[in-house]
Amino acid sequence: MSGRRYAPEYKARMVELVRAGRSADQLAREFEPSATAIRRWVEQADLDEGLRTDGPTTAERREVRELKRELRRVKIERDILAKATAWFAKESGSIPRGGSGS
Repeated sequence: MSGRRYAPEYKARMVELVRAGRSADQLAREFEPSATAIRRWVEQADLDEGLRTDGPTTAERREVRELKRELRRVKIERDILAKATAWFAKESGSIPRGGSGS
Protein backbone atom coordinates (compact mmCIF):
# COMPACT_ATOMS: atom_id res chain seq x y z
CA MET A 1 0.00 0.00 0.00
CA SER A 2 1.30 3.45 -0.86
CA GLY A 3 -0.40 5.56 1.81
CA ARG A 4 -3.77 5.42 0.10
CA ARG A 5 -6.72 6.59 2.17
CA TYR A 6 -9.88 4.52 2.24
CA ALA A 7 -13.35 5.80 3.09
CA PRO A 8 -14.56 5.03 6.61
CA GLU A 9 -17.49 3.10 5.13
CA TYR A 10 -15.10 0.88 3.17
CA LYS A 11 -13.02 0.18 6.27
CA ALA A 12 -16.18 -0.57 8.27
CA ARG A 13 -17.29 -3.05 5.62
CA MET A 14 -13.91 -4.83 5.74
CA VAL A 15 -14.19 -5.01 9.55
CA GLU A 16 -17.70 -6.49 9.21
CA LEU A 17 -16.43 -9.12 6.77
CA VAL A 18 -13.60 -10.12 9.12
CA ARG A 19 -16.01 -10.34 12.04
CA ALA A 20 -18.32 -12.47 9.87
CA GLY A 21 -15.55 -15.01 9.44
CA ARG A 22 -13.53 -13.92 6.42
CA SER A 23 -9.79 -13.71 6.98
CA ALA A 24 -7.82 -10.54 6.39
CA ASP A 25 -5.63 -12.52 3.98
CA GLN A 26 -8.67 -13.59 1.91
CA LEU A 27 -9.94 -10.03 1.77
CA ALA A 28 -6.51 -8.69 0.81
CA ARG A 29 -6.36 -11.09 -2.13
CA GLU A 30 -9.87 -10.18 -3.23
CA PHE A 31 -9.69 -6.42 -2.62
CA GLU A 32 -6.90 -3.84 -2.69
CA PRO A 33 -5.86 -3.18 0.94
CA SER A 34 -3.13 -5.30 2.48
CA ALA A 35 -3.97 -7.90 5.11
CA THR A 36 -1.97 -5.85 7.61
CA ALA A 37 -4.08 -2.76 6.92
CA ILE A 38 -7.29 -4.75 7.34
CA ARG A 39 -6.05 -6.22 10.63
CA ARG A 40 -5.23 -2.69 11.87
CA TRP A 41 -8.74 -1.55 10.94
CA VAL A 42 -10.25 -4.42 12.90
CA GLU A 43 -8.00 -3.66 15.88
CA GLN A 44 -8.94 0.04 15.78
CA ALA A 45 -12.65 -0.79 15.51
CA ASP A 46 -12.30 -3.07 18.54
CA LEU A 47 -10.64 -0.23 20.48
CA ASP A 48 -13.28 2.28 19.41
CA GLU A 49 -16.09 -0.08 20.43
CA GLY A 50 -14.55 -0.92 23.80
CA LEU A 51 -13.81 -4.54 22.90
CA ARG A 52 -10.12 -3.87 23.58
CA THR A 53 -8.37 -1.50 25.95
CA ASP A 54 -4.74 -1.92 24.92
CA GLY A 55 -4.50 1.19 22.79
CA PRO A 56 -5.99 4.61 22.07
CA THR A 57 -9.36 5.04 20.43
CA THR A 58 -9.76 7.08 17.25
CA ALA A 59 -11.14 9.97 19.33
CA GLU A 60 -8.12 9.82 21.65
CA ARG A 61 -5.74 9.77 18.68
CA ARG A 62 -7.52 12.80 17.21
CA GLU A 63 -7.31 14.64 20.54
CA VAL A 64 -3.57 13.96 20.86
CA ARG A 65 -3.02 15.17 17.28
CA GLU A 66 -4.97 18.38 18.02
CA LEU A 67 -3.12 18.95 21.29
CA LYS A 68 0.25 18.52 19.57
CA ARG A 69 -0.81 21.06 16.92
CA GLU A 70 -1.92 23.50 19.65
CA LEU A 71 1.35 22.99 21.57
CA ARG A 72 3.37 23.80 18.43
CA ARG A 73 1.33 26.98 17.95
CA VAL A 74 1.77 28.05 21.58
CA LYS A 75 5.54 27.43 21.44
CA ILE A 76 5.80 29.58 18.31
CA GLU A 77 3.79 32.35 20.00
CA ARG A 78 5.98 32.09 23.12
CA ASP A 79 9.14 32.38 21.03
CA ILE A 80 7.75 35.42 19.20
CA LEU A 81 6.85 37.09 22.50
CA ALA A 82 10.29 36.33 23.97
CA LYS A 83 12.00 37.86 20.92
CA ALA A 84 9.70 40.89 21.02
CA THR A 85 10.36 41.37 24.73
CA ALA A 86 14.12 41.19 24.17
CA TRP A 87 13.87 43.65 21.28
CA PHE A 88 11.78 46.15 23.26
CA ALA A 89 14.12 45.85 26.24
CA LYS A 90 17.11 46.54 24.01
CA GLU A 91 15.37 49.50 22.33
CA SER A 92 14.26 51.04 25.63
CA GLY A 93 17.58 50.39 27.33
CA SER A 94 16.01 48.45 30.18
CA ILE A 95 16.52 44.84 31.07
CA PRO A 96 13.31 42.89 31.76
CA ARG A 97 13.10 41.30 35.20
CA GLY A 98 12.32 37.64 35.63
CA GLY A 99 9.96 36.20 38.22
CA SER A 100 6.56 37.42 39.36
CA GLY A 101 7.06 41.06 38.51
CA SER A 102 8.09 42.27 42.00
